[in-house]
Amino acid sequence: MKIIILGAGQVGSSVAANLVGESNDITVVDNDAKRLQELQVRFDLRTVQGHASHPEVLQLAGAEDADILLAVTNSDETNMVACQVAHTLFHTPTKIARVRAQEYLSYPQLFAPKAFPIDVLISPERLVTDYVQHLIEYPGALQVLDFAGGRVQLVAVKAYYGGPLVGRELRELREHMPNVETRVVAIYRRGQSVVPQGTTVIEADDEVFFIAATQHCRAVMSELRHLDQPYKRIMIAGGGNIGKRLATVLEQDYQVKLIEHNPARARAISEELHNTTVLEGDATDEDLLLEENIGDIDIFCALTNDDEDNILSAMLAKRMGARKVMALINRAAYVDLMESGSIDIAISPQQAMIGTLLAHVRRGDVAVVHSLRRGAAEAIEAVAHGDSRSSRVAGRSIEDIKLPPGTTIGAIVRGDEVIIAHHDTVIQAEDHVILFLVDKKRISEVERLFQVGVTFI
Repeated sequence: MKIIILGAGQVGSSVAANLVGESNDITVVDNDAKRLQELQVRFDLRTVQGHASHPEVLQLAGAEDADILLAVTNSDETNMVACQVAHTLFHTPTKIARVRAQEYLSYPQLFAPKAFPIDVLISPERLVTDYVQHLIEYPGALQVLDFAGGRVQLVAVKAYYGGPLVGRELRELREHMPNVETRVVAIYRRGQSVVPQGTTVIEADDEVFFIAATQHCRAVMSELRHLDQPYKRIMIAGGGNIGKRLATVLEQDYQVKLIEHNPARARAISEELHNTTVLEGDATDEDLLLEENIGDIDIFCALTNDDEDNILSAMLAKRMGARKVMALINRAAYVDLMESGSIDIAISPQQAMIGTLLAHVRRGDVAVVHSLRRGAAEAIEAVAHGDSRSSRVAGRSIEDIKLPPGTTIGAIVRGDEVIIAHHDTVIQAEDHVILFLVDKKRISEVERLFQVGVTFI
């Protein structure tokens, strides 16, 4: 597949890194020659220096025969115009654009085919807000990801002493919860993948990924750790697009405080939000946090545009007694470092976005993609088509499907029915199949499984 990526920043570079090893022809466009040179040193891809929306630059990048144009520069306007140029002059089939300004997003008619012809509109603020909201709704979870329109969820939790299943074999889960269907699809122990089998013993500190119908997720979590008390009091550091959006979503159900250092911005937010206490100040100010009873806060969310401020304020809040802290961190090198320390959850906006992008790049009928463990693993929702004569999956039981090593089928959604996968489960045409891949490099093999042909070997 021929893909043009406009913008060599954090998102563009992360997407290029995810796609370049999958037999894709990648071209990255940016004004910054140094960034492009760094990418060329690291990856096997083409680069073009120039303004991303200029016709001659897009032509030089190969827009005439590109399959996908991915516009993720720092400028909404550049991304929007680039999609218009690619559509009008080069008839690029799929155009994906990142648009962050709510002033544009509030008018969806702008992105109709006869206006700005953008096929997929990505809002980082919306994605990160949804991601954080799920973590708040499931206290103690490390990740909560939706499939099949929210009917199925993939949840990651850290197993703790005291969880009924900790120290026991996985097959005992059915005995503990005879009326709840679930499947553990991956276990990471001290950073290494452990293939989950019935005889696998769950150890404390294991990172466990399981799939279940949404209404059963909390029950499964309770087998792996004592359930945390529901969050009530939330403090948000940063009144930017993400911070304000999160406060708007949460303020009806939680007690929310928001700290914003810019006086004018703080005043504007206080006028827009109705049930949020807006504070003007610095989230790294110990006196301010003490005055606002940081020790009583259930979850502290550091969501400013500055990685260092987010890290410092979250670490300070944790030290001063906040129950859980999370920080928005753009630099990938910081994310792993912080999660191994005093920050409970490090949120990477790039990882939140990449899954959305990958769903439109994957071959075969792929409805949802979630990039996991900094891009090393992947969970996908693929749709089975055909029958036993034309498909490698439809009309076959799971035990008869030749899955790549480290790949697990966790659940199947058939209409409104959620079926947790067992070895004898037969996949039918139009089933939505949810898979977990420990090794993302195997994705091409999974894609081939779900491609339908007249005949196959």
